[in-house]
Amino acid sequence: MENQHVCNNEHSLVFNEDERRGILCWACREPVLGPSYSCIKCNKFHHHKSCAKLPRELQHPLHPKHSLILFAEWKRVCDKEYSKCEVCKEFLEEYTYGCFHCNFNLHSKCASLPLTIETEVHDHLLTRMWKSIKFTCDLCGKEGNVPFLCASCNFCIHPSCASYVRNVKVIRHDHILHLTISSLEVSQSVSRFCRLCVQKVDTDYGFYYCSSCDFVAHLDCATDKENREDINLLKLMDESKNDDLELDGSINSKTYIVKKINVGEDGIEIVTEVKHFSHEHDLKLTNEVENNKKCNGCLRVILPPFYSCTKCNFFLHKSCIELPRKKRHPLHRHPLNLLPKAPYRSKLFRCDACCQDCNGFTYHCEECNFDLDVQCSLMLDVLIHKGHEHYLHLSNTRYEQKCSSCDFESFQVYRCITCEFALDFKCATLPLTARYRQHEHPFTLNYAVEDDSGEYYCDICEEERDPKLWFYYCADCSYPAHPKCILGNYPNFKFESSYSFYCHPHPLTFIEKIRDHPTCHKCGHPCEELTYQCAPCNFNLHRPCLLK
Repeated sequence: MENQHVCNNEHSLVFNEDERRGILCWACREPVLGPSYSCIKCNKFHHHKSCAKLPRELQHPLHPKHSLILFAEWKRVCDKEYSKCEVCKEFLEEYTYGCFHCNFNLHSKCASLPLTIETEVHDHLLTRMWKSIKFTCDLCGKEGNVPFLCASCNFCIHPSCASYVRNVKVIRHDHILHLTISSLEVSQSVSRFCRLCVQKVDTDYGFYYCSSCDFVAHLDCATDKENREDINLLKLMDESKNDDLELDGSINSKTYIVKKINVGEDGIEIVTEVKHFSHEHDLKLTNEVENNKKCNGCLRVILPPFYSCTKCNFFLHKSCIELPRKKRHPLHRHPLNLLPKAPYRSKLFRCDACCQDCNGFTYHCEECNFDLDVQCSLMLDVLIHKGHEHYLHLSNTRYEQKCSSCDFESFQVYRCITCEFALDFKCATLPLTARYRQHEHPFTLNYAVEDDSGEYYCDICEEERDPKLWFYYCADCSYPAHPKCILGNYPNFKFESSYSFYCHPHPLTFIEKIRDHPTCHKCGHPCEELTYQCAPCNFNLHRPCLLK
């Protein structure tokens, strides 16, 4: 069965009875899940059966004075500028019915919407008003011009708002949230904040709510795929206690085997030697100070007591030894697994919270290629930080928010509901004290202007500082410095670590800078920084070249 499509005479469409999964329809841009039409010559140009038989001309109640003509989006763009569909207000990227006289456009699927619908947001049938009138949506509170209406309740909403569900489960709350429209159902307070984005909620319109915990969330925040629970609700409610305990690290989640225990003078048992899953040798507890050494797990300066390997440059804080194998985190909908090395070719990863490159332990989701470094994995919904007087709440949004301490923008920040203060993960996890090379005293993270001179410079790079931004300060020497100047360009890297790769028979050592600038084995250019090296073989490889 052949069909000549009205939008393109070059393609004769043939009916396919076989299912064509993973293919998008050229007309509506929706997946083709069943029988379809496609071009007999190029085996492309796939269409749903209904989309392949769209009428060339259409009379529509929204535009009664002229007929609407079907055209393909790319042909329309050649004639006029991008326009929006009059119903969904989205840009035209699919087959569209349009009037050339009036520049009036409707997506083909919006033009064929039903006159009445059932929806979870209202108890009665909603009727589409096929007339452009200005109204305020009773669900989202925004203006529109083509509403769904329940005349008996005087209830008006956008067509897009009709798709909200009655109940939703978000990863950052234990209970199901219920769609609520009346503010009378909510505990009254001066102002209400969404617990997902930490922005104000207008309770005169729709929102999601848990009455048991007084938990409020915006409609879009609760239904965002990054916040919404990705499992069946019934399964979630029936989840066994044993699974919860394992996820929390309470049982069967240890990352080490105890090899030796000593009993102290006070009778307390002390684990002095362990076999950790991240290292091939046993690790021994020590109290000796190791200058400028980093923990292989969290990449922070190693301080006693800690566990070390007598054969390798490998150290782990006691707290990193005790990290759980699995955990949940409010930034991700799937459980995360602890890995000693990133499962990528470079053995490095970029933390999805602080956006910094790292080569320590990662909490990883294989399905999503999602990674959290150790420090960010310890950050929960509420943060108490010395740099701000109020509690800070985790805000995860679709748009970037500016950090008050560094001025960079991020999708995930900690926000204050009392003032406009916000803190991104990078600044929230800055060490409170730090050492700098051969400087005699430690530097302390400083949150305020230290004097009224009006001149603010970094004493390391000698460039001007913004007095509103955080900095490190040595009070003994009156020595201020940028965080980057103190911590370096790669604070979340541990150099001199060794890795095995397919491209060389020996382990390669990860090095920040090489003084003599040897030639990269792959590209032939000098290696200046971030190089993998085998010194005995004089083999050097740039980090980017490892990925080629």
